[in-house]
Amino acid sequence: MLSEPHWFFLIRPTWITLTVILFYFVPLCMSETDTGAADPGPFAEQQRLFKLLSQDTRHLVIQELLGHPTHLMSLAELEYMTGKSQAAIKDQLETLIDAELLARYTYEPSEGKRDLPSRFYGFTERGVELLHDYKYLRGLPVARALYENTRKTEKVERHESAPRPELPDAVAKALDFDEPDLDAIDDRTTR
Repeated sequence: MLSEPHWFFLIRPTWITLTVILFYFVPLCMSETDTGAADPGPFAEQQRLFKLLSQDTRHLVIQELLGHPTHLMSLAELEYMTGKSQAAIKDQLETLIDAELLARYTYEPSEGKRDLPSRFYGFTERGVELLHDYKYLRGLPVARALYENTRKTEKVERHESAPRPELPDAVAKALDFDEPDLDAIDDRTTR
């Protein structure tokens, strides 16, 4: 007498049944593109963008740019505010530039001047559209408060106050928000 139900042999996995499933049925279930490659599915772009935005250094760069008063930062400012090395930041900046989230902006009058930066990094129109879609722009007031309440070195303060180019109008408008009048709030709470 068998210890298992008689029908169990029909579903017991064996090398033969696994081979049949893997080589005959699985390919039939996968959708394919015209090139014969497996279709990554409807969420492939969202997954790619999530990976792009969630990498630690890239995420810090985005947060710091959101918090900066002009949303344009020099490499020295990014290095100080993120705590990452310039080499690591440069690699991630290039990735964000290649993805068209950021652009390199140049302030030509400062080129060749020793103490003033001439190259800055900031968002593109595509970048702010993606940040809007992924709800990053909701954090603008918090990012600004964190940035403003961070103690900065003399060099970073000099870079922060350096003249810089203007962002494209659409980008500047998307990043603009009404800052609360904290003095008025303080007056109301002390009464």
